[in-house]
Amino acid sequence: MLPRPRDFSQALYQIRTTASGELPTDADILNVIDVGMPGTTMPGWEDLLGQDEREALVQYLKTFSRFFGPDENPQALDFGSATRVSEDVIAEGRAQYQAIECWKCHGDQGRGEGQSSPTLGDDNDFPIRAADLTENWLFNGGGSVEDIYARLRTGLDGTPMPSFSDLIDASVLTDDQLWALAHYVRSLAPEEAPGITEVVRAELLEDATLPTALDDPLWDSAEPAYIPMAGQIIVKPRWFDPRVDGVWVQAIHDGESVTVKLRWSDPNLSPDPLWADWKTEVVSFMGPTEGDPPEAGPTPDQFLVQFPMQMPRGMERPYFMRGDARRPVYLWQWQSDRNTALEGEARGLGSETYAADGQDLTMTAAHQNGQWQVMFTRSLLTEDEGDLDFVTGQAIPMAFFGWDGDNGESGTRGSVSSWYFLFLQGATPKTVYIAPAVAMLLTAGLGILVVGKAQKREEEGDIVEEV
Repeated sequence: MLPRPRDFSQALYQIRTTASGELPTDADILNVIDVGMPGTTMPGWEDLLGQDEREALVQYLKTFSRFFGPDENPQALDFGSATRVSEDVIAEGRAQYQAIECWKCHGDQGRGEGQSSPTLGDDNDFPIRAADLTENWLFNGGGSVEDIYARLRTGLDGTPMPSFSDLIDASVLTDDQLWALAHYVRSLAPEEAPGITEVVRAELLEDATLPTALDDPLWDSAEPAYIPMAGQIIVKPRWFDPRVDGVWVQAIHDGESVTVKLRWSDPNLSPDPLWADWKTEVVSFMGPTEGDPPEAGPTPDQFLVQFPMQMPRGMERPYFMRGDARRPVYLWQWQSDRNTALEGEARGLGSETYAADGQDLTMTAAHQNGQWQVMFTRSLLTEDEGDLDFVTGQAIPMAFFGWDGDNGESGTRGSVSSWYFLFLQGATPKTVYIAPAVAMLLTAGLGILVVGKAQKREEEGDIVEEV
C-alpha cells in the first residue's frame, strides 16, 4: 500500500491541532479513528465502534510509542475563526500561493502537477504524491476552509508538507493572508463534493451539431457526472496504489451519433522521462508480490469504456471485470501514445481483442494542466454485429478502467469502476406541447360555460322577484 499504514511507534501523526513536531491530543487521535483518512485505505470507525471502545483504542495506540509519557500534555493551537471570503480575498490567496511556492508541488492548477511532484517522498523515503487540490473531498483531515487553514498551520508531519506558522511568527505572512490562502485552495474544488449518480444523461441536440472540440461551448450545458474509481484488488496481480481515483463524464447526442467526454486528473502525460524514477520507486515499493512483474520500460496512460455487447434484460449485466464467456462486453480503448481509439470486445480479463480497421469510433484527446480530456464519438447504430446499438430512452450499462503509465500501471494494475448507466434523451413528443394548450382551452371553455350558467340563473332569479 502507498501510503503505508501508520507506524505508531514513531508517534508521527499527520492530522493534528498541535504545532509541527508535537504530539497529537487525544481528541486528534480520536478524530482520525472516527472519520478515517480520506484518500487512503484508512476507514472511519465511528459507526462501528462505541464511544468507550474508540476512546480505549486511543489509549492503546499511545502505548506503542515511548514518546507518550505520563507527563505529556499536548496543547491544541488556537486557530481562531475563518475570515470572510470575497474575490479580493481569493486573489490575495492566489498571490500567496505563488509567493510561498505552493505551485512547485501542487502545480499551477492545483492538480499535483508541480515540477517537484515526481521527486516527493515521506520521512521513510516512500514515494508520496502532492495532494490534488481540486478534490477536497479526499483531503486528509477534511476539505473545509477551516480544515485547510489548520493543515497550513500544523503541517503534515512525516511528509513534505510544511507548517507555515513560522512564517507568521517571522512576520513574512499575516494570519489574514494565511486564511486567504486557505480560501484560495478551497476555491479550486467544487462548492459541493460530487454526489454519486448512477446515470450519465446525454442531452439530445435538435438544432445544433455535435461538439468536435474538447472546449466546445456546448459542453457547458451538458451535466457532468462524477464516477468514483478504485484500485483493482479483485484479480491478481492487484493494485493498491491507483492514480485515477475518479472520472467526470459528460455526453451529448444528436439522434444519429453520440459523443462522450471524459476528464480526470493526471499530473503528467505518460511516458515522461521526468517521471521515470517515480515509476521505478513505486514499482519497487509496491513490489511484484503476485503474478507477473509490472511492464518494464515506458508505458502509456490508458482508459477503457466498457458496455455490454447486447442490451441486457432487466438488471442482468455482464461481469464488470470485462465480461465472461457467456456475457461478452464491447470496449472503447484509448491510450496516450496513439492518436486513435480502438473498438474491441472481451470475454474476461486478458481476452481483449481490438479491430484494426473499419471502425466507427473516433477520438480527440489532450493533456493540459494536470488533466486528461478524452472525447469519444460514435454513430448510434452500426452495421457491425459486434457493436452495441445505442438506443434512446434506455439505460445503457457503462463501466470504466483507467491506468497511469508512469505510476507503474498496466494490465490488471490500475483503476476500475462498477457499472453505471448512459441514458440518451429521446425527442420531446409533440403532445408535450399540444396537451397543455388543449388543457388550457378546455379549462377556459368550461370556465366560460360555468360563468354563463351562473349569470343565467341570477337573471332568472331577478325576474321571479319582480313578479
